[in-house]
Amino acid sequence: MPSNTKIVYYISSALVTAVSVGVMGFGMSGNWATTTMECTRIGSDFTNGSAEITWQLLDGYLYRVFCPSFGGEGSFEVIPAMLEAGVTFVALHGTVLCLLALCLLFSACSILISLYNSVSNPYATYMGPVGVYVCSSLSACLAVVVLIIYAVNVAATNMAEELVKGMYDDADLRNTSSEMKLGYFLIIPYIVLSLTAIVVIYMYDHAAYTHRREQQRPTEDAPKEIMMY
Repeated sequence: MPSNTKIVYYISSALVTAVSVGVMGFGMSGNWATTTMECTRIGSDFTNGSAEITWQLLDGYLYRVFCPSFGGEGSFEVIPAMLEAGVTFVALHGTVLCLLALCLLFSACSILISLYNSVSNPYATYMGPVGVYVCSSLSACLAVVVLIIYAVNVAATNMAEELVKGMYDDADLRNTSSEMKLGYFLIIPYIVLSLTAIVVIYMYDHAAYTHRREQQRPTEDAPKEIMMY
């Protein structure tokens, strides 16, 4: 049976990683961004309308007020709409989805490694600290890349304008602004929790290393008379 210390540390790491997966899963199902823009007819200088797009990972919602003529609202699928707007937007969004899937995969591997080592031989670990370090660090790094790519795709490109123009050819759009929502920001606690799992296993690894060093030098603190004998 493994020691209680080993069980506590590895179970704690698995629980922290499981919570991070739950946080990311909840974030992936929510709204990630909202893009607003002023709207008018092509050739007119008078702006009398607006459009607002609420982005999720797979679905979106468009709400129009006199854009370009009458208002309206409705949902759409993000990837098909991006295909009509431009290949670059789809490539960036597809990269985000793939990286999120990899984050979940590496988190699952970290959980399995932690659970296995919590019940394994107390004197051996199977991909123990190294496995958790690799999987959790990859999850955190890929999640950071997700934040960057998604923000660039939504806020730094003209994806929203091209999407609305693809639906309404006679729309002239200007003054576009984007705001990130809860789903996007929940990736940050996922990163923090993934790094926390690394810290937990590092604490165990450091304690185990210190214990091994003490066992390898049992006579250093012994009285000189005993050592001479």
